[in-house]
Amino acid sequence: MSILTKAIGTAKKVKHALKDEIDRRTPVYLSPVRRIERVRTGERVCAMTFDDGPMNLPCSPDNHGGKPLTLVLLETLEQYGGKGTFDIVGDTSANYPDEAGKHGSASWGGVSYDHYPDFNKDAWGGAVHCPELVQRILDGGHQITNHTYAHVLFGKKPLVYGARKHLNTLSEVTDDLHLLDNLLQKDFGYKMEYMRPPHYVDKIHGGFNSYDACALLGYQYMAASFDGAGWLPCATYEQEVEACWKPIEAALRADPDALCGQIIFQKDGYNMARRTPIADGLGKALEILQQYGYKVITVKELVEHYSPFEDLGTDDVLYPSVKHLYDRGYTVAFRNNKILADTPMTRGALAMLFYGRKTIERRIAIMEGRQRFRVLDVKPGHPYSGAISKALEEGALAMEGGKFRPNAPLDLETFNSFCRNVYDRTIEIHGDLTHGNVIHALARLEGLEG
Repeated sequence: MSILTKAIGTAKKVKHALKDEIDRRTPVYLSPVRRIERVRTGERVCAMTFDDGPMNLPCSPDNHGGKPLTLVLLETLEQYGGKGTFDIVGDTSANYPDEAGKHGSASWGGVSYDHYPDFNKDAWGGAVHCPELVQRILDGGHQITNHTYAHVLFGKKPLVYGARKHLNTLSEVTDDLHLLDNLLQKDFGYKMEYMRPPHYVDKIHGGFNSYDACALLGYQYMAASFDGAGWLPCATYEQEVEACWKPIEAALRADPDALCGQIIFQKDGYNMARRTPIADGLGKALEILQQYGYKVITVKELVEHYSPFEDLGTDDVLYPSVKHLYDRGYTVAFRNNKILADTPMTRGALAMLFYGRKTIERRIAIMEGRQRFRVLDVKPGHPYSGAISKALEEGALAMEGGKFRPNAPLDLETFNSFCRNVYDRTIEIHGDLTHGNVIHALARLEGLEG
């Protein structure tokens, strides 16, 4: 293993430790957009995603007769009966002026911007330049998701990409996403449903984030729970190929159900050493998954055919109630794709549960000062500001002394008042006012029997 790989591996561990600590201290909110990393299922199914393609250049080293990398990945998937999810870009050829970064570094493809499949080789990658590969992905029954048109960062990422240029506003981000979305609909009749931001940079100038961008386009946020490692350089190509499948083998040896419902990250392009180990490692990874009885399906299939949530399976007693409200457009899950059924329901969460999906643009208008919002204890950028505004406007919930108290636990009197205002009746609730119990009660008010 190279010194660079060890350094990157150490940096990743530190990053994940910091992220875990930040996540532990950061409040989690209900959200119409969920970060989908894995779903809850006992069945041996998983999804495999491929970022940054399509790529029309041959593999490196070329062990596949000059075939484009993307085509090699497709044929390998289909050889093992798998379906992939290709997180594609549009065109990086406008990301100049720029200069090539140091070979083997994080900026290998460009100092100021990313260039795919490589610096000064933009015409060999992306949906604009590889329409036949896009069509081949679709003809094979695979899924395509939005990795942005130009693969420009949404905001700053000083730790690794301090020299990178980034987009400056939410509208710039959504304009870029719309470019690729419109291209897929116009040229291929295909509507994308998921997005993964470049390098997982979520913050956007002005207090916005990638979840706001997803909400405006009707996307879910596609993350991953298992790193396929094909993007990392090693001392030798053979080590890089092994890195594509050995972690999968190790995980399944330790626990044959370890990858149930997981989303695996891979790369449809060069790694930092300008090699494509996934071309020769994918078959071995799929063979191992097949040996353990796994079926590789698209992220869309994983979410729609199994539970769409991370902590609630289809066999859970609460699942019918959650699914009933979810199918009717209610915001039942938290941003981390969990239901957290035992969490106490708050006043703000009740407003978000009921009005969340209907108030995406309202919240943005409040943040931009285009809509009046006077609630003393709720800032315009609060994740629930739009839903709270709507709940107050319709008289479903009320303030006291100009304050809404969004984080206050929901009490029975307020819940009964909400039910009378919205449904003209109350309903008996069993147990404490937790998310699970409130969801079950609202599902019955919405017509679910039992």
